[in-house]
Order: sequence, then C-alpha cells, then structure tokens
Amino acid sequence: MHRARKRFGQNFLQDQGIIYSIVALINPSQDMHVIEIGPGLGALTRPLLSNLDQLDLLEIDRDLVAYWNQENLKGLTVIEGDALKFNFDAWAQNRSKKMGLCKVVGNLPYNISSPLLFHLVEAAEHIDEQVFMLQAEVVERMVAQAGSSDFSRLSVMLQARYEMELVLEVPPEAFDPAPKVNSAVVRMIPRKDFSLTQSQWNSLEQVVAAAFSQRRKMLRTNLQAFAARLGLSDEELKARAQDISVDRYIEWAKLLAV
Repeated sequence: MHRARKRFGQNFLQDQGIIYSIVALINPSQDMHVIEIGPGLGALTRPLLSNLDQLDLLEIDRDLVAYWNQENLKGLTVIEGDALKFNFDAWAQNRSKKMGLCKVVGNLPYNISSPLLFHLVEAAEHIDEQVFMLQAEVVERMVAQAGSSDFSRLSVMLQARYEMELVLEVPPEAFDPAPKVNSAVVRMIPRKDFSLTQSQWNSLEQVVAAAFSQRRKMLRTNLQAFAARLGLSDEELKARAQDISVDRYIEWAKLLAV
C-alpha cells in the first residue's frame, strides 16, 4: 500500500460523499478531455474514468506512476512530471483538436498551490474549466471581494482571468492522513470578456505586486512610482490595496502598458 509522502504534500481523499460531489461538479462525459493533477490512489480517477473515454494523469511520485501503469486501465494515460513545469497549454491545444471540453482537475498539493495556479493562467485561453481541491484559506483568498481582509494579490490576478466560486467545503477527516487545515473545492472558468494583451497582463502583475507589497500602507506610498501615470484620485491615494476593485486594477494596467 502506498504511503502518503509529506514532501509531495500528499493527503488522500477517502470520503465517498465528498468524492461523489466533486465528480458531479466536474460532470464528466465521454467526449470531454480531462487531466487530473496528482491522482494519488484514485479517489477521483476511477469514478472519472468510468464516465470518460480518455483520462490523463499527471503525477510526480514515481511509485504512483508505476502503480497506475500497472493498473493498465483502458483510456488512461499516465504522465510522469512536475505540474509546475508541465505545459498545460500544449496539452489543451492538442486535446482540443478533437471535439469536447478541456478540464483540469485535482486535489492539489497544498505546498505548491499558489505557484501552480499562476502557472495554469498561461493555459487559460485553451482550457474550459478547472475544478480543484485546495486549502480552504487559499480558496477564500481566491474568491474574496475588494474591501475584505482576505482580498490579496492572488484574488486580483486570478479574478482578472477567471470567474471563480467556492463550491464545497471539505473537513480534514475526509482525508488520510488528515491534514491540519480545512479544505475547499473551487470551480474556475476562464473569463469570456478577458482581453488583456501580454504587455497589459505584465503591467497588471507589476502594479498589483507593488500595491500589495506593504498591505498596511496607503497606495500613496506603495504606488508612488506609478502615481503620475495612473492619475490616482485623492481617495485612491489614501486607500489600501485591498480597497481597490479588480476592474480598477485592470484599468491601471492598461494605462501603464500604453
């Protein structure tokens, strides 16, 4: 029996009710293209595969790669690799040559969740939906609204690219071993109205990072280098990063990219 490995952030989902709910959210169908990150022992994998013609698994743990290859399940492709380095855009473009939606799903290792979410942004143009289990605290920051203490750089950057919803809360006892934190499932759908150029996106990253660099300080201080170009109002100069809406950050990015 495979033991969960701490260095890979492995906690294996075992609550059948939660598993059923997540599979229902993913809503697999035969013509859908799905890649599962970190399948573990297959809590989601097996029920997904029973409704799909093809399922790709991305796994970094060699023992689990060997386990899944030995299973020799019809329609299953096992990819050994690091999700932080995997080219999800190329995968999605290759799969989308055939009919059907492209989805990325998984119980993400909590120790790499934020960098992985930013890495996946690069593929958002060709992916229809993402459904992930994450640390609840991270999901709360992802979906937080401006004015909230949870509203952060992560909130702005992901909300600029996706429509997101916390769809399910998951207690520690749903896993083996039980993590020390609560978990949650988030659904992420790329925004249809997204129109930023690469230059504008780079400017968004720059201005958001500067705004949130010192959360307690006013934008008068944090955005001093950009203030003249952004034409900040007196109210904005006195505001803090978490008080500014995602749409306003996007407006600023467009001004900086000119």
